[in-house]
Amino acid sequence: MENKVSAFCDDALGKMDATALAAAIAEKKVSVQEVTEAAIARVEKVNPILDAVIFRTYEAARAANGLNSNGCFYGVPTFVKDNDFVKDTPTQKGSKTFKSKIYKKNSKYVNQFLSAGLNNLGKTTLPEFGFICSTEIEQINITRNPWNINHTTGGSSSGSAALVASGAVPIASANDGAGSTRIPASCCGLVGLKSTRKRVYYMQGTETLPLNIVYQGVLTRSVRDTAAFYAEAEKFYYNSKLPRIGHVKEPIKKRLRIAFFENFDEGAQGWMDADTFNSQLETAKLLESLGHQVEMIKVPINVEEMTYNYLTYYGFLAYMTVNFGRLTHGAKVDKSGIIDPFVLGLADTFAGRKMKLFGCIRSLIKTTRALEADFFGKYDIIMTSVTTKATPEIGYFSPQLSYDEISFRGADIATFLPLFNISGSPSISLPLGTSSKGLPIGVQFASAFGQDKLLLELALELEAAKPWKLICD
Repeated sequence: MENKVSAFCDDALGKMDATALAAAIAEKKVSVQEVTEAAIARVEKVNPILDAVIFRTYEAARAANGLNSNGCFYGVPTFVKDNDFVKDTPTQKGSKTFKSKIYKKNSKYVNQFLSAGLNNLGKTTLPEFGFICSTEIEQINITRNPWNINHTTGGSSSGSAALVASGAVPIASANDGAGSTRIPASCCGLVGLKSTRKRVYYMQGTETLPLNIVYQGVLTRSVRDTAAFYAEAEKFYYNSKLPRIGHVKEPIKKRLRIAFFENFDEGAQGWMDADTFNSQLETAKLLESLGHQVEMIKVPINVEEMTYNYLTYYGFLAYMTVNFGRLTHGAKVDKSGIIDPFVLGLADTFAGRKMKLFGCIRSLIKTTRALEADFFGKYDIIMTSVTTKATPEIGYFSPQLSYDEISFRGADIATFLPLFNISGSPSISLPLGTSSKGLPIGVQFASAFGQDKLLLELALELEAAKPWKLICD
């Protein structure tokens, strides 16, 4: 494909995923030092084009001190998204409107992430404060999709997705407040699991939110890497109120009842384009061929009402971000320097809806609880599109556009994602479709609260039945 950027080459990393690379290190076929140098070389090869790295910690990675030698990914190179705290680095959160302090220790989640033995090479890009689903502000970063650099990686875990998809590293951290793991997974042909609420540690600073919609996770190229990570994360911290995942290594044996959504009429918010809806239809056929019971149903939510309520709550987060910087970032935010109109628009919109906040939260919780009680009484799995449109070109979320336009486009493209941020139930994006332009399309699967294991087992079955291509294939 034209405009494709691949870091894959004949070096110590090869085409290996994190699991295979860790095995090669353990068997002394390659050393941690060789792998680290190969990853650094790959990053420096592609980053001038992809613009995915915001901060490098190469010398610390080369020293490889303090890596967990018992972790399943011992010595495997990685990156951390730059809205999480890493020792001896700043955390700018995609913005230049405040000066971050240098953090003296890792966040709880970063410690959990690195407990797998991963070797951090630095921090990755995200849109300003992580609120929109694309990183494309020229004055800060334009992070490009390695499948086609004229297109977005999605967001907000943009840089992590670009590096993993391009082959620079096999795994990177991500987090998800309205699809920020699943959208880039879909756009870049990766596996992205948003786990059950409290499955892993929260993002630092979100613990006291009235409704925590932000979930930590990873982006990988294989289901087995994602499964191995969550098994390792569970060793570091286990929430006794949830069923254990364990190490999922085998595809699901039980045949499932699966529902997926029919399309809206063209022109409606949440309407899926032909490529996206066809990916769902093809996946439904695949599931049926594997013996699962699949049913297409009407979309059971009032999209406009849910969007209004969610944007109100999202606006509350933006309002806190820009007006209470010392509390949320440890430094005052210069609002006059904010470039992304979506951030300010969200905050300003909330300012006019303050009295509606808790009503909107109650409505969101009530809607998702009723929906899930009905759904998971009848079905094991809900299947939806990840994004309603195939991966857009850079400029679709340009800061030159108005807040109203960006807001509509963001809500339109991510229609079915916030449902599971609100409910806390797990959902996963798998790269099971391809657009007419040759870019990956993700399909989302969601299960009942705590049933992450079921999703991973189904994902292993689908990966075996329809293996997805790497960018170098």
